[in-house]
Amino acid sequence: MKFFSDPVLESMATRRSVSKVGSETPTDAELAALLAAVTPVADHKALRPWRLILLRGNDRIKLAEALDAAEGVERQPGDYNPKPFRAVLLIAIVASPKDHPKVPTWEQHATAVGAGHLLELALWQAGWGVMWRTGLLANSTQVRAAHGLAEEEHLMGWLYVGSIDDSFRKRMLESNRPALDPQQFLSRIPQ
Repeated sequence: MKFFSDPVLESMATRRSVSKVGSETPTDAELAALLAAVTPVADHKALRPWRLILLRGNDRIKLAEALDAAEGVERQPGDYNPKPFRAVLLIAIVASPKDHPKVPTWEQHATAVGAGHLLELALWQAGWGVMWRTGLLANSTQVRAAHGLAEEEHLMGWLYVGSIDDSFRKRMLESNRPALDPQQFLSRIPQ
């Protein structure tokens, strides 16, 4: 189903979370190029209160061990928490607030989430599958330490990134799923 003739709006309207991504991923250089679409995120006072951490290879083992430690789970040697292995590339979205008298921390967290969502849209438009995942342990002491977060930083979650299976892509292209009714999201202030 086609919603818009404009390719940007069409990409936004057809974006879907892809829970099972393939093993192909964008390179670091391709990710850096996509960041040009992310850096204009709404950012009060241009504080740039966000950063990204790329997790590939053994970084995912470190995350798996941190998740288990946070949950108090002990596994057999060589057995790891499977969650970080759902994708070959994870991108941690980190809110990194700066002290500013006119920009509260919550607003800087919103900027970080905005940057994460713009990156998700840019990856989608570039043909990659993405799933934003969080979880109750994302900001546990062990997971924060594994990511090297500073005390004031907050992990907003991970983008799981990879290729999209051809059959899933075909189903998406043939989908007749209607857009949500926008009226449910619009209102006016009380009179």
